[in-house]
Amino acid sequence: MASRSRMLATLLSSISGGKVSHGSSSERIIARTGALLSSGGRRRISSASSSAVVVADDDEDESGGIYGLGGALKEYEDYRRSLYGGEFTHKALLVDAVGTLLVPAQPTAQIYKNIGEKYGVEYSEAEILTRYRRAYQKPWGQSHLRYVNDARPFWQYIVSASTGCSNSQYFEELYDYFTTEQAWKLCDPEAEKVFKAIKEAGVKVAIVSNFDTRLRPLLRALRCEDWFDALAVSAEVEAEKPNPTIFLKACELLGVNPEDAVHVGDDRRNDLWGARDAGCDAWLWGSEVTSFKQVAQRIGVKV
Repeated sequence: MASRSRMLATLLSSISGGKVSHGSSSERIIARTGALLSSGGRRRISSASSSAVVVADDDEDESGGIYGLGGALKEYEDYRRSLYGGEFTHKALLVDAVGTLLVPAQPTAQIYKNIGEKYGVEYSEAEILTRYRRAYQKPWGQSHLRYVNDARPFWQYIVSASTGCSNSQYFEELYDYFTTEQAWKLCDPEAEKVFKAIKEAGVKVAIVSNFDTRLRPLLRALRCEDWFDALAVSAEVEAEKPNPTIFLKACELLGVNPEDAVHVGDDRRNDLWGARDAGCDAWLWGSEVTSFKQVAQRIGVKV
């Protein structure tokens, strides 16, 4: 283990030429290296150059943990503190909405099935879910933006493709249901207390979400809109994650630099890769962090 640690240190030093200058390409590579090592996967560094870091599978170490994960994570956090100083490692927290802050109160396929029965929907929940996933992953339109304004055309397509039912009344009932507070629940029941502590500590907080114009009234209905200093909604920004534009807009709204912000989301492609391409730090919800209290602790806020 010690030799492996020395190999990692040597690698990071070789990438940076033995030093790190703030804002340099070397710094960004090291930051991404630290992020990769803290991604929760079974990974190790196998090769690196000035433009890329390649990772491969590795075995668990003798303590039962992933090789280098704990040590590399601490090293990365120490690295950020050495750059930015102070008690906090980040000045802003960006949070994904669906899947991180909120989840449907009931499975989406179940809702489609229950409401759809009176409209003649005969598919099982399993079939609806399979068709939903297939339709959602299909490229959408020439602009590739799903959530334009109220996103009705996109959601009409999803509902029809998922259930085989194109009844307009059925669609309207579903669409309206997902605007109500009954349709959603918080992922973390302690979220309000934690966000209050984070804001009181001077860390700014924003939502960064691929969503349509229903998000703001939904957050008001759930009485959590005041938890956030800003909202970057894809339907308003006209950019969807993983496009770095939406993360940069959130940072602009908060008045912080991207390197001072960390984004927390549940999707590796949209949330981790997108945020890192924008220059932000990023942690995967459900893997690297499983509660907002853990998020607060990692940025130096006691709850």
